[in-house]
Amino acid sequence: QVQLVESGGGLVQPGGSLRLSCAASGFMFSSSAMSWYRQAPGKEREFVATITNGGSITNYADSVKGRFTISRDNAKNTVLLQMNSLKPEDTAVYYCYAARFRSWGQGTQVTVSS
Repeated sequence: QVQLVESGGGLVQPGGSLRLSCAASGFMFSSSAMSWYRQAPGKEREFVATITNGGSITNYADSVKGRFTISRDNAKNTVLLQMNSLKPEDTAVYYCYAARFRSWGQGTQVTVSS
């Protein structure tokens, strides 16, 4: 079955960086666009970034454009989210999503605080 396992979250100071990783298994990874979403306490889950199955096209939420970079390695069945210049409002649980299979990971907590 489809499995998505996120890692790399943690506590970071404002202006710092984190790199999230999502390890995929149970499906043909290269067949699916992959996305990152996030959910802050008391708020709805929101789109962060997406990448096409081949990795040639990416798209970002306006709130993270220029600070976050999504990438993938189809040989390693992994999708990454490099997050720079982090702000307190980036605090959330970050989820990996396999679009073709409508499957979610369990999430990883990112906290941006001094």
